[in-house]
Amino acid sequence: MKTADIRSPYDLPTPALLIDIDQAKENIAMMQRRADELGLKLRPHIKTHRMPFFAKLQTEAGAAGIACAKIGEAEVMADAGIGDIFIANEVIGLDKYERLRALASRVHVRIGIDNEVQLAQMEQVFAGEEKPLEVLIEYEVGEIRTGVVTDEQLIALAKAILRSRNVVLKGIFSHEGHSYKAENAEDCRAKARIAHERTVRAAGILRSLGADIDTVSVGATPAAMLGGDYEGVTELRVGTYVFFDAGQANAIGGFSRCAATVLASVISQPNGERTVLDAGAKALVSQNRPSGICATGGFGCVKGAEHIAVDYMFDEHAVLNDPRLLELVKVGDKIEVIPSHVCPTVNLYDAAYLVSRGRVLGTVPVACRGRSV
Repeated sequence: MKTADIRSPYDLPTPALLIDIDQAKENIAMMQRRADELGLKLRPHIKTHRMPFFAKLQTEAGAAGIACAKIGEAEVMADAGIGDIFIANEVIGLDKYERLRALASRVHVRIGIDNEVQLAQMEQVFAGEEKPLEVLIEYEVGEIRTGVVTDEQLIALAKAILRSRNVVLKGIFSHEGHSYKAENAEDCRAKARIAHERTVRAAGILRSLGADIDTVSVGATPAAMLGGDYEGVTELRVGTYVFFDAGQANAIGGFSRCAATVLASVISQPNGERTVLDAGAKALVSQNRPSGICATGGFGCVKGAEHIAVDYMFDEHAVLNDPRLLELVKVGDKIEVIPSHVCPTVNLYDAAYLVSRGRVLGTVPVACRGRSV
């Protein structure tokens, strides 16, 4: 079926990924205003949408560049004309640094680092390059993931980079992802404030060692939405805000900013409370947040009836055990589900349908799908 022949999204075959383009554009403008008011550069993380179409909307709105998680994403974005890219992740493998070297020859690219194994591989691959590879050290601030943990580790890695010939230290970055688990808005702001202060303090340590750094990059959508202290920070790095999801909506106390939904068909209502959709774990990510400010209480919720959640999923089935839904829909109807976590949900689709005021405008390829290497 040609998209041009479809007027209503509810005529689409299911499951389908829908993007309310008007809401997405408003979200983009909203976060750009927020960054501008704070005097920060905005560097959206494209892991949420993985589409050059939206990356261009973000840079056209004023973003200084983009952040990626993988070299494959960065290659796709560079091919689409995005010229300033930060890979906010650790990469291991000489083959990957060969690709990064090729990428650095045509766009401005930086990458994260938290260990000297990376540094050795960077030094080897970038030997002989006219311009050194620019890196930012990742500092762990509470998420318990990657990043140097202690001042001793930070100083040792910074000194090693400063001694290197083919790598130059340009800044520090962190991600206050643990703020998603905050108990409430006040706790979220407190966790973010501590994370930001730790990152700025680490930047001071780097400068005391003689590093000429220009970037102190932080970011998480809940903290950015709920307000916080960004003194000493230069860059806001956020991603989920472009579409929001059920978790982010709970954090800000409303679903009006949710731009991405999965259109699904009701395929069965076998008893007095169960409704089954044709959008299982291959269409909606079977991932939720069980606690904290971003807790979802399920694997997505029904748009327009957000108090009704997906209770569990199989590969091809989503099950909602709520008798109230039986009063709203019957077998054969279609409903929209707001994902519990939008980033991996988008990655399940080859393309998204752009929708405006109840009409399908066209499709946009999820060009970075499968480009996680």
